[in-house]
Amino acid sequence: MNTTIHATGLVKAYGRQRALDGLDLHARTGVTGLLGPNGAGKTTLLRVLATVLPADAGGLRMLDQDPRDPAGRRHIRRRLGYLPQDAGFHRGFTAFEAVDYIAVLKEHTAARARHDEVRRVLDLVGLADVATKKVRALSGGMRQRLGLAQALLGRPEVLVLDEPTVGLDPEQRMRFRDLVSDAGRGRTVILSTHQTEDVAAVCTDVVVVKGGRSLFTGTPAELAEVATGRVWVDDARDPRAVAAWRVGAGHYHHVGDPPAGAELIAPSIEDAYLLLLGPQAGEGMGEVA
Repeated sequence: MNTTIHATGLVKAYGRQRALDGLDLHARTGVTGLLGPNGAGKTTLLRVLATVLPADAGGLRMLDQDPRDPAGRRHIRRRLGYLPQDAGFHRGFTAFEAVDYIAVLKEHTAARARHDEVRRVLDLVGLADVATKKVRALSGGMRQRLGLAQALLGRPEVLVLDEPTVGLDPEQRMRFRDLVSDAGRGRTVILSTHQTEDVAAVCTDVVVVKGGRSLFTGTPAELAEVATGRVWVDDARDPRAVAAWRVGAGHYHHVGDPPAGAELIAPSIEDAYLLLLGPQAGEGMGEVA
């Protein structure tokens, strides 16, 4: 599969604080998950990829274009769908009007064809039956799907999605994962998330970001392998573990350097993620029912 996004050494600073500090990212067709804690630089990276912000330094090519060049930037924007954390729909618009407004901004000028496209994406995300309902009357899950609908306008080659499952209940999250997984067929999707379950469910590749840098790039299976031999269970909490929590069976799940004779278990993506984050990963982790 062709690589559609090449980012090398990206730097973006806000005053003295570097949100991106030499970050590398290479994304291909499929869903690439960005996994990282708050303040890791994920949202800044997505805004750079969406051409909302220019990078201060580093190289970026998307769809064989340089976004620093005005013509290249226009080319990218016409082939890009972007879902920010807050899509900012006018709450007095109907669902149809909200997506139609974005379609106008995306240069869909022919009214009949534009309206057909709006109906297509609303149907795609399961909102055709609420097209005439006001945005303020939609549930949180519906508004998230509405955001995805506007991002899918015009069948973009690249989709940039910033924390699309935040605030969704388990059923809504499952439905949204299904939509994102389908969207990743034949196009490049960049999905920012805190949820390791989202990565396991829909991502073909994953990048772990911390402090504005990429700590790991590979497949979800390769990420889990990072923690091989470093996950164990015991009846008591081991204070030397990077992260530990009590599970429903009554024993403690540990991530870190196991003691001699420890009962090792198969690692998960979450285990590897916590291991990569380091000692602070265990802060605030309580007992898990």
